[in-house]
Amino acid sequence: MCAGKIGFDSQKYLKLQSERIMERVNQFGKLYLEFGGKLYDDNHASRVLPGFAPDNKLKMLEQLKDRAEIVIVISAEAIEQQKIRGDLGITYEADALRLKDVFEKRGFYVGSIVITKYANQPAAAKFRQKLDNMGIRAYYLYNIEGYPSNVPLIVSDDGYGRNDYIETSRDLVVITAPGPGSGKMATCLSQLYHEHKRGVTAGYAKFETFPVWNLPLQHPVNLAYEAATADLDDVNMIDPYHLEAYGETTVNYNRDVEIFPVLRTIFESILDGACPYKSPTDMGVNMVGMAISDDEVCREAARQEIIRRYFRTAAAVKRGLAPKEELYKQQLLMNKAGCKTTDRAVVGKALLKEELTGKPAMAIQLMDGRIVTGKTADLLGPASAALMNALKLAAGIPDEVDLVEASAIEPIQTLKTKYLGGHNPRLHSDETLIALSVSASISENARRAMERLPELRGAQAHSTVLMSSVDENIYRKLGIELTCGPEIEAKG
Repeated sequence: MCAGKIGFDSQKYLKLQSERIMERVNQFGKLYLEFGGKLYDDNHASRVLPGFAPDNKLKMLEQLKDRAEIVIVISAEAIEQQKIRGDLGITYEADALRLKDVFEKRGFYVGSIVITKYANQPAAAKFRQKLDNMGIRAYYLYNIEGYPSNVPLIVSDDGYGRNDYIETSRDLVVITAPGPGSGKMATCLSQLYHEHKRGVTAGYAKFETFPVWNLPLQHPVNLAYEAATADLDDVNMIDPYHLEAYGETTVNYNRDVEIFPVLRTIFESILDGACPYKSPTDMGVNMVGMAISDDEVCREAARQEIIRRYFRTAAAVKRGLAPKEELYKQQLLMNKAGCKTTDRAVVGKALLKEELTGKPAMAIQLMDGRIVTGKTADLLGPASAALMNALKLAAGIPDEVDLVEASAIEPIQTLKTKYLGGHNPRLHSDETLIALSVSASISENARRAMERLPELRGAQAHSTVLMSSVDENIYRKLGIELTCGPEIEAKG
């Protein structure tokens, strides 16, 4: 971890990016801007580009707020499958409504929510009814047979023409979504078809933060993007169309490169033979690479992200939530980036603690680089113990001081085991924090420790075994970057 080091100039980025987008708006008159990745809380970008705030993209758009309209897109398939956004633990359906609230509280105009890939899925129809009842404008985009290759059908009244026309009122229409595979590009192209039929001149551009087109193919920041999308089989590659058209080497990813010939044909079909772009890179407006201020800081931050992604994939494989092939890909990416698991400082500390105690252990690294550990004990599990030790270190409280007295923990253990049927008497992180908050009313040390909770945001943590979903959720809410060894703690 590059504690306290900054590698990205946010102010420069905000200026360059907003100017670049307005150039495209002025080029076309009306622009449908596909926003890849997360518009509001892009935590991946903030991890690999230290200095990039999670809401930087929203701050950038705030400079264009009077001209921008946001359209949120969600796939009917994701609604039907109750797909979960992994970093927040909520469904895509819930996140679509959350995003709408977030944008509107920041003063943005959210015009509508669009349900794509609709094929009469019951859950999607129910969600549409919910939106109608809430007074939210909603539209359907339908499945098109042979999409995206069957261009004659796609660009016809039975293809895009069958989709609802999304009514918009601004010259910059930002298309965003809770996650990948939501149908953002299809929404943009469908709108171009409808606008053209209505005699409205409109264009399309794509804002995808990663891969960074003007960084080398094997740059750790670009490799970290591959690690983040291992489940999607995304692969960074040189854009051959840009190289041929301009003699310039740029980086894109396989899906955009593979689909470009089809997109070019669709553009030509919609726009009477005119395609505004010669390459996938041409379609993009991303200026993030221009705002990197310290390349080595970003390289190291990206290497740390690759290691974290390796551990998270290993845990998913162990739990049966991901195929082994994903883990092989993560190992390959670590090799390409020249890093190993022990390059993550908390890993070695946690393993050493486990070796010394003979039981599962935990380590937490604060933002200033200091590291504490937690062991498995009678009262607390390692996640709780490490959390208390981290708060003591942050508050300057001696290690031998107990923040929560045993007399306050034992009644909770009795409740868990005697009355609620639990088998593990040790307190989880949520129960420990509740005990700490109660103690804060009578203990100065506990109060001081509670006040340091915000300082844990951005801290690094590693558990030698898979943690419970309860502990993982608490660490996520605290903003601690957690990894776990892919072992299941033995019972007993």
